[in-house]
Amino acid sequence: MIILNCDPCRHAELVSASQNDMKSSFVYIITNQYRTTFYIGVTADLYKRVSEHENGIGSTFTKKYNLKDLIYFEEFSDINQAIAREKQIKNWHKEWKINLIKEKNPSLSTLKL
Repeated sequence: MIILNCDPCRHAELVSASQNDMKSSFVYIITNQYRTTFYIGVTADLYKRVSEHENGIGSTFTKKYNLKDLIYFEEFSDINQAIAREKQIKNWHKEWKINLIKEKNPSLSTLKL
């Protein structure tokens, strides 16, 4: 199991955040098995949203390109911050996005929640 920030408590925090209906929001990046196409999204429930993508009900784009592997996420306390960050990352060149991901996930491994 790979946890993005290498903190063994991170997974427990994500689960408890969604169970306690905290106001956390997430920007996340999912990709295909070859790491050639990326999707950047925002959600209040990361676990649920990733499950939707894995089951082909996330979005038309992710279903079309078989994007199911979570490789990066950031947590925010305010949805507006998360939306602004999503827009910022979406405007980046692909290489910049890969560099961002590699800062916390150097091998671009699939993260398990």
